[in-house]
Amino acid sequence: MENWEGAQLNRAKEILAFELTKMVHSEEDAQKALDAARALFVSGADSEHMPSTEIALTDGAISIVELLKVTGLAPSNGEARRLIQQGGILVDDEKVTDFAAVISAAAFEKGYIVIKKGKKVFHKAVLKP
Repeated sequence: MENWEGAQLNRAKEILAFELTKMVHSEEDAQKALDAARALFVSGADSEHMPSTEIALTDGAISIVELLKVTGLAPSNGEARRLIQQGGILVDDEKVTDFAAVISAAAFEKGYIVIKKGKKVFHKAVLKP
């Protein structure tokens, strides 16, 4: 195992995660988690399998800090600001650099936006009708 690389190592991690999830939860939950992980890490951000939150816009927009709190990606304003300051937030593949950034209804042209926190956490914000 010490000499495993790339795909071989990732496959071993996948099997380990599946088996542990199956033991702790159920085989059905393990399969759901495996499908979601494959969708995100193998084929990029597949919005069908990522967690999502319905967003209601006040006055046709929402601040990025509020959006991060509503989606659960940041527990507080301070944590949201820290994530933005460190370059850890992307909205539809655009890095957010301003705490005062506002996401308008125009950004939801597909009906949703994808927020990425760090390298591996994806979240879909769906505009409420």
